[in-house]
Amino acid sequence: MRAIRGLWRWRGNPLCRTTDLAEAWVALTALLLIVSVAPLAGVLVGGVAQNALQRSVREQHQTRHRMTATVVRALERSPLTVDPESASGGDLRRRVLAHWTAPDGSRHEGPVMVGIDDPGSGDRFAIWTDARGRAVAHPLDSATATTHAVLAGFGTAVAAGALVEAVRRIAVGRMVRRRYARLEQEWDRAGPDWGRTGAGS
Repeated sequence: MRAIRGLWRWRGNPLCRTTDLAEAWVALTALLLIVSVAPLAGVLVGGVAQNALQRSVREQHQTRHRMTATVVRALERSPLTVDPESASGGDLRRRVLAHWTAPDGSRHEGPVMVGIDDPGSGDRFAIWTDARGRAVAHPLDSATATTHAVLAGFGTAVAAGALVEAVRRIAVGRMVRRRYARLEQEWDRAGPDWGRTGAGS
């Protein structure tokens, strides 16, 4: 808005310098790019991210299977892993030795993390495995994938806007430095005759 007001103010003004118009046009161009190109870049990147993440969601749901595992015994407490599904970040997961049956019918046993407060032998819980029975992470759900895609698009739009603004500031800074350099040259030429009667005549 300031760029548009600046262009309008200098319209037909005899004191308007070429550099003033150039600065105003650079500012207006940057404003138009921020308003149009940055959101477009965000939408494009968000769309690409959404397609890729939703494809990953489908693949994970096809290749990961929810099975029931049984606790053999609890292992040492590990305060390093926090349950990402819990509402509060204070719910610690417990490490247990468990056994389960893979989708192909093979039996497996190994250490896994569970969200049971006090796991005991025989407790049952859900576990995600691949087709060969190896424990894997919970598959990504569609809503989480969409949230990540939206954040990626928003971040891209903000980054594009910031890049345009940075380029504008650099361009205007160079114009101002050149203007001051020319002004100093003019003062240097006028300096020896400054204040002398009839100078330059």
